[in-house]
Order: sequence, then structure tokens, then C-alpha cells
Amino acid sequence: MVAFLDNRPVFKGHVLVVPRAHAETLADLPAADIGPLFVRVQRVSAVMPTALGSQGSFVAVNNKVSQSVPHLHVHVVPRTKGDGLRGFFWPRQKYASDAEAAEYATRLREALS
Repeated sequence: MVAFLDNRPVFKGHVLVVPRAHAETLADLPAADIGPLFVRVQRVSAVMPTALGSQGSFVAVNNKVSQSVPHLHVHVVPRTKGDGLRGFFWPRQKYASDAEAAEYATRLREALS
């Protein structure tokens, strides 16, 4: 499994957790890999409040529909009450620079250590 920042985040600190072996959808992922994938999703979700100052997180998986890349990936998005996210409309943002993205990644990486 690997985790990295989404390059068009819903909110800054939006992480994708991805199995290294190809699986297009959750249904295609071998059963033995489901637990390890979601243990990593759980860890990333758990550190977001400490690392990013969020109040919680939103975890989602698209299968085929709305799946922009044909490889399974789990979205872990930091959330704060009143952040403006409504339903399943995901307005996207950009990091101001590569340095800003790196700073978010460092904060999450350190919290996971």
C-alpha cells in the first residue's frame, strides 16, 4: 500500500491510499488485501485532527462511476464543521506551491510516525 496527497484536493491534506498491486475497483481487490488497505486508511484518518487541525475526516471509494483513474484508491479527506462540503459534490482546490503540498505531507508523515 502507498499513500500520497491528492494533486487536486477537496481540502488541503486530502490523501489517497492505494494498493500497489493493480485492482481497478474494491470488488477486484483480493480479500486478503482489504484488511491491510483499510488499516492504512484508518491510520491516516486517525492522525488528521492532530496533524492538520481538522475535526475529523471523510473516507470514500468510487467504483467505476466518478473514478477518474482506473485503479482502486481510497480518499481520506480532512473535515471541519462548516467547511462547505455538501453531499457528494467535491469542489477541488490546488496547493499554492509544491512546497505547500510538501509541508502538508510532512505534517501527516510525522503524525504517522
